[in-house]
Amino acid sequence: MTPLIENIFAATTEIRYVATYLDGIHSSAQRSGLESASSSESDKYEELIVNPTLLKLVTQRGNIDCGGANWVIIRYGNFYELVIPVPSGHVSVGIELTGNPFFISEIVLNIIKQTFS
Repeated sequence: MTPLIENIFAATTEIRYVATYLDGIHSSAQRSGLESASSSESDKYEELIVNPTLLKLVTQRGNIDCGGANWVIIRYGNFYELVIPVPSGHVSVGIELTGNPFFISEIVLNIIKQTFS
């Protein structure tokens, strides 16, 4: 587990999954004992294909006349997924449905800011 992933996991027990796709390198970790966890193969392709494409679409739209795009929250059936663009790729954080994704996103953004500053 990378230091960034460890720091995000340490923020709250409501984080179930953390992945990074930085400079073309995918890293991820999942909290043990999760109910309704996705497969690691499925998660890998989400990080390599879906999330970069999603961020590209949202960022391009946001840059036209919305002031940019800071992050995206997806509400899947079993969890929330927070996807944050960073200069070298993106960070994804799976959040339990009991968690507040807006509150947790601010915590994660502060961790990312400290990591990339």
